[in-house]
Amino acid sequence: MRRALSFRIASMLSISVLLHAQASAAPVRVEFWHAMTGVKDTVAGYARDFNKSQSRYEVVPVAQGNYRELLPKLQAALKTGNAPALVQLELTQFPALAAAGQLADLSPAVDTLPAATRSDFYPAVWRAGELGGKTYGLPWNVSVPVLMYNAGLLKKSGVSFANTWAGLEEASRKLATGGRRPLVAAADAWTFEANVLSRGGQLVNGTQPALNGPDAVEALTQLARMAQAGHAQPRSLNEATRAAFDFARGQNVFVLASVANWTDARRLPFFSLGVAPFPCEKPGACTVPLGGGTLAVPKVSSDQEQAGAVAFWAYLNEPARLADWVSTTAYAPPRRSVTPLLDSWYAKNPQLRAAHGQMSRAVPRPTTPAYAEWVKLLEDAILDAITGKQSARAALDEAQRQASR
Repeated sequence: MRRALSFRIASMLSISVLLHAQASAAPVRVEFWHAMTGVKDTVAGYARDFNKSQSRYEVVPVAQGNYRELLPKLQAALKTGNAPALVQLELTQFPALAAAGQLADLSPAVDTLPAATRSDFYPAVWRAGELGGKTYGLPWNVSVPVLMYNAGLLKKSGVSFANTWAGLEEASRKLATGGRRPLVAAADAWTFEANVLSRGGQLVNGTQPALNGPDAVEALTQLARMAQAGHAQPRSLNEATRAAFDFARGQNVFVLASVANWTDARRLPFFSLGVAPFPCEKPGACTVPLGGGTLAVPKVSSDQEQAGAVAFWAYLNEPARLADWVSTTAYAPPRRSVTPLLDSWYAKNPQLRAAHGQMSRAVPRPTTPAYAEWVKLLEDAILDAITGKQSARAALDEAQRQASR
């Protein structure tokens, strides 16, 4: 009787240990907040495939709107301790969070990568996620600025253009007939930053603002001059839908945008889309600012969650998967080895090969933590100048004054 009782107790203990082991083996949940709402099904598919490929982690992607909508949600979650394990941030958003100690230092994970893998990434994509010699952001969706144009209208008009700012202004002058305002002059800091870089200038000097430097004043003066002459259409960032409509109907001919906007722009009806590299004003100095986002890990995440986040990042950045991502979204490839895998896709879309080729001369956006605030001041200055409220010089001087306080 005692033996039977002992056997039953031993069996129950064995079952208890087994159940505990099974519970312990449950995958670590890695919640991933992202801003890829337009391709959320693609992101969900990558997460689903990753989850099937291993049993240690379960990635749960959650679309949180665009970058500007995601950030305040993350800030609120950080205050309540409910932050996700992995988050996608626009490149100017992560430095302030990192400087405040809210993001995990991912340098150890990066340092363990094979040298061949590390060097396969374009240098700019690594530097774009660094602050103070440490890595807080890992590359995935990267973009470069481009010039999109109404190819059908240009062909019909017989007007060609040199891909410089002077050439763009001359072509816009010729095309400005019948109420048409050829160039969309948007109050957008990133494309304005590219404009300034194309002239050999900078908007940041070390860690200090340089919003009113000579190249910035020259760039904004030209945009304001074109707007005043009726050769450019001023637009705020809130007018994206209206701008797309006017572009499609030929009211505007040239638009400065992200290469990733190609996926939506090519769907515009009755429209032949052209894409060219960003205008280069000063040969030899035509770098372009890297755009897109970076994947970061909130510091409050557990070690297991952080490990799962990095594992998923590595999965996303496998060359074949990146090739699928690029051909789906038109984002630029962050790794050189991806380009040959896109040969057949580039053969059908040769203009995108040239656009993505700008990755070889891409540079990171400023990682000064205050730059995100300076961006707001800069966009206000651009809008004031192109709408005639202030001169370019006065608007940028005011932005510089406020940024320097």
